[in-house]
Amino acid sequence: MNIRSLTRGDGVVIGAAVVLFIASFLDLSGYECPSGVDCSGYSANAWDSLSVLMGIYLAGIIGAALLIVSRAMPGRKVVGFELGQFGAAFTVYSLWTMFWTIIDAGDAGAGLILGLLATLALAGGAVATPLVPALKAPLMGAPRPAQAVQPAYGSQPGQGYGYPGAQQQFGTQPGQQQPYGAQPGQQQPEHQAAPQASQGGGAPAGDFTPFWFAVPVARPLYGEDGAPNPIAELAPGTWYLAVEQRGPGLVAQTQDGRRGVLQDTTGIQRG
Repeated sequence: MNIRSLTRGDGVVIGAAVVLFIASFLDLSGYECPSGVDCSGYSANAWDSLSVLMGIYLAGIIGAALLIVSRAMPGRKVVGFELGQFGAAFTVYSLWTMFWTIIDAGDAGAGLILGLLATLALAGGAVATPLVPALKAPLMGAPRPAQAVQPAYGSQPGQGYGYPGAQQQFGTQPGQQQPYGAQPGQQQPEHQAAPQASQGGGAPAGDFTPFWFAVPVARPLYGEDGAPNPIAELAPGTWYLAVEQRGPGLVAQTQDGRRGVLQDTTGIQRG
């Protein structure tokens, strides 16, 4: 998975899961054993109790893993529920169980105290990320490529259209330069649009110029057939190719060649 597709909320979830894993090795009880007394039962950690380990610590870690996997594979479902929904439910269950366990313990040790803080951050990050704009922001900014990369959309080696850092060469005569990043619907000059029509086998040239773009936050990409479930998720920090305008949206092509409709185009960064 591209690390640049992660959001700040994902960073909170990952960090909390790491802390929760560390807490599982710490003592569950804060009882101080007197000298000469066998207190092995009081120095147990979560790995000495299967119910505590599975019901609290591993439940939270599994929930965090499901949330991150759902980011890499949007739209995947288990018995009708998305992976992200399963993950959020696991984190909330972990916090709920930890809360009553630490109340019942009476003399909580470092493992329970640190675990409570970790599950609180874990569940909070899982629930609040879709709701808080600051947590939906990308964890890492989008780098601007220093040189052109050949797109997988019918271009010759060394050519690129609209990609950041590349000279616009789509449908131009040798020696001509065409500005990239034209707004959708902008009419091309006739002397530049004519070669484009000849490349399409005599079909009339459209008024849309393909361009590269990046999204400010993760956004779903829906199938061109109008299906309600997304086929992919566009991640911040990655450049995608807009090949066609479809109403208010854009038909975008991912790096693996899949095409779909980006319905929400607000705030996109054009290359």
